[in-house]
Amino acid sequence: MLSRVAENLYWMARYIERAEDTARLLSVNSHLMLDLPGRLPLGWAPLIEMTGSLEAFTARHKDFDERNVVHFLCADTDNDISIISALASARENLRTTRDVVPREIWEEVNQLYLSVADHAENGVSPRRRDSFLKSVIRSCQALTGLIEGTLSHGPARTFIELGRQLERADMTTRIVDVRSASLLPQNPEELLPFENLQWMSVLKSLTAYQMYRQQVRLRVRGPDVLRFLLQDPNLPRSIACSLETLGHELTLLPRQDRPAATVSLVRADVVDADIQALAHSPSKLHLFIDELQIGFAAIHDTLSATYFVNDDSVPRVTQTQSQSQSQSHAGDNDND
Repeated sequence: MLSRVAENLYWMARYIERAEDTARLLSVNSHLMLDLPGRLPLGWAPLIEMTGSLEAFTARHKDFDERNVVHFLCADTDNDISIISALASARENLRTTRDVVPREIWEEVNQLYLSVADHAENGVSPRRRDSFLKSVIRSCQALTGLIEGTLSHGPARTFIELGRQLERADMTTRIVDVRSASLLPQNPEELLPFENLQWMSVLKSLTAYQMYRQQVRLRVRGPDVLRFLLQDPNLPRSIACSLETLGHELTLLPRQDRPAATVSLVRADVVDADIQALAHSPSKLHLFIDELQIGFAAIHDTLSATYFVNDDSVPRVTQTQSQSQSQSHAGDNDND
């Protein structure tokens, strides 16, 4: 397979996963805000932090209100990580390589983009938001099903899976990092009555609540949720599972020694993490997540150096760029 084709498929998968995860975040946050009293210091700003786009948001908006955040993450074509931008980039990456995948996959990506573009042009009103976000999530999942059910096992499928799993692991760390900052003990008197509800929102953001109840069989508690989302080997959206899948997919490719070694190192950090210590120290958890995201950037860099060519003809938001945005914001919180 040509490296250019491999790179396009890799980024197509990352963008589809990014659009789905962003839609899920907005949906869960909308429902959570209805359940929490207005005096709690949550709101919409954490979503901007989760996506690592604080600098881009503040350049265009002064207030982190519902209207600005929803538009920025759904319909802002100048925002590289918005749903509409992610799907436009996924569509463009696939357009030039659609001859290597079944036609139905291209048609689904194209239709998804056109549908979201139509909603974005008309505005994502609060009344239409829930159905809009559900349609994005279902369409992305339908696309994943099409890939699983129609694309032959080979290099094209492998690079799609690499992109999906790396983006998924990155989003999981962002959700855990930013949302847990308001859950771990900083203002216990105010947050304690709603702690379980907030941890439930973390699980629901990753479609992991039912699996947590089935496998953990305990009430929703911070340490148990962290262990489940970081280390569970069977949850598709846990970091350990995503990295395990990454490592397996790499065994199907030539010249995989360096990328596979990088994945193994990052996964070892996850599996060996002291969850109790992280759960009781927001600063330790934040530092640990930062180190994981640096590890994800290293995985991307080794994949790029091994398999891809540098070509700026198709716009991309690289792991390194999004990581630098997140770290820039993290530095602002070091003295909190």
